[in-house]
Amino acid sequence: MQVELLNEQGQASTFEVPEALFGRDYNESLIHQLVVAYQANARLGTRAQKDRSTVKHSTKKPFRQKGTGNARAGMTSSPIWRGGGKVFPNTPDENFAQKVNKKQYRAGIASILSKLVADGRLSVVEDFKLDSPKTKAFVSKLKNLKVDSALVIADEVDENLHLASRNLANVFVIEPRYVDPLSLVHFKKVLVTKGAVDKLKEMFA
Repeated sequence: MQVELLNEQGQASTFEVPEALFGRDYNESLIHQLVVAYQANARLGTRAQKDRSTVKHSTKKPFRQKGTGNARAGMTSSPIWRGGGKVFPNTPDENFAQKVNKKQYRAGIASILSKLVADGRLSVVEDFKLDSPKTKAFVSKLKNLKVDSALVIADEVDENLHLASRNLANVFVIEPRYVDPLSLVHFKKVLVTKGAVDKLKEMFA
């Protein structure tokens, strides 16, 4: 199938890409599962609550067992008392990971790429080579392509490209092996170099 190919001046032509990677049916439920799992797997258990054994309370019986009319109580650290410990407290080692098998992941990424092509949000470019690590030179390339916010998937991210792009908040430059579903969905425009197309085909087609 054919997708848009942009040269350094922003002039468009066509480029042949594999149908198995860029021509799949849109699978919304699978894409949603991938994005949710990716975010869950990046989540850290930073919350900590105390149970009845760690909360700071006296272990003295608050009142006698019988004759008061109250429900019997052994200590004020009980979860049913105000200020008592939690029944199932959150702990720092809490695991939020969700499993997605390889076949699902490959199909999901291919579905996202296909949707990007169908919506006109993905274009192939010749390359993103820079002679010097200058952000100005990198921004100039993007202006020629009429792009202000983009995910750039380059077949190789050398030091010049990394240094030139790292200060731009609205641009993210990665190699194909670091492609993730959240970034693909998030950015308005995705630019893929010719060399990166072949690597994406090896990984996800």
